[in-house]
Amino acid sequence: MKTLRYILIYVSALLAMQVATAQLVAPKITSHLSADTIRIGDRVTLTIEVEKDVMQHVEFPHFNFERAESKESQEAEESSVEVVHDFAPDTISKDGRKERLRKRYELAIYDEGIYNLGKAQALYLDKNIIDTLFAEREERVVVEVFKIDSTATTVRDLKPQKTLKVRFAEFGGYLGIALVVALIVALATYLLVRHLHKQGKRVADLFKPAPPVPAHIVAISALEKLRNEKLWQSNKHKLYYSGLSDILRNYLSGRFDVGAMEMTTDEIIEAIRSIDIEEKQKMNLVAVLRDADLVKFAKAVPEAEENELAYDKAFYFVEETKPVEVVEEDEDTPTQNEKEVQQ
Repeated sequence: MKTLRYILIYVSALLAMQVATAQLVAPKITSHLSADTIRIGDRVTLTIEVEKDVMQHVEFPHFNFERAESKESQEAEESSVEVVHDFAPDTISKDGRKERLRKRYELAIYDEGIYNLGKAQALYLDKNIIDTLFAEREERVVVEVFKIDSTATTVRDLKPQKTLKVRFAEFGGYLGIALVVALIVALATYLLVRHLHKQGKRVADLFKPAPPVPAHIVAISALEKLRNEKLWQSNKHKLYYSGLSDILRNYLSGRFDVGAMEMTTDEIIEAIRSIDIEEKQKMNLVAVLRDADLVKFAKAVPEAEENELAYDKAFYFVEETKPVEVVEEDEDTPTQNEKEVQQ
């Protein structure tokens, strides 16, 4: 009995669904134009709305418009209606199973006349049913031109160009500003030249490139920066000795024109043999480079005293091999012996 009851309920549900489907009303189509009269080249929007059940499916068409009537000729001519923009369909309302769709076409017409846009239509698809549905009325648009009443309008020639007298007030203010600016620039230039003359310089000296920083100053500055970073105190021995090695190699390149940055330690030792410096200085340089190689490649960990000693060797190598400054004596300035004779 229970099985028979379930069968009856199932059959009843199927029949109810078929009845509900059979009772679906075909979609309703309406249309309207944003304006029924426009000027040549203006745009008008054709809107098509479809009211349907959510289970129903419709497709909107692509239009090809034809002229219905022309003021110049009653014969059929090629249409001058252009679909400027074909908007995507959108849902404007939804109430339960009913929904309302909207499709818009933006049109432009470039010729005078009355244009028949026809009845709005849509393709209706429902199970085995394929049908074309039409709106109730046809849409027409009138395209007009600008009307000119030649009897009430007098056409005149263009007026000739009129030349006005030049007045000083028109540019006098700008001339005064230009003179003030010129005086300020001249005064600033005079003060600058005078200041440079007191220092024994010329204006052209301002545009000369700055002289390169001497190699020993660069090296001493880099060594002080390396010392302040306290690398070996933080167990960063490899960075510390790499810094010492790079500073010395750059110094050799700038001071003695030795391409030390691209050389191995042995090649540097061979290159400094011909340099006129003391043997002690050469030995200090080699010692620092050898220690740096052991730390970088053999992972040696020097003691604190050795780290400090390596820094001192690098520092004094730069200090003892830097160029000697020669002070030229002025010929007009008397020497100490001459002063004593004069006295």
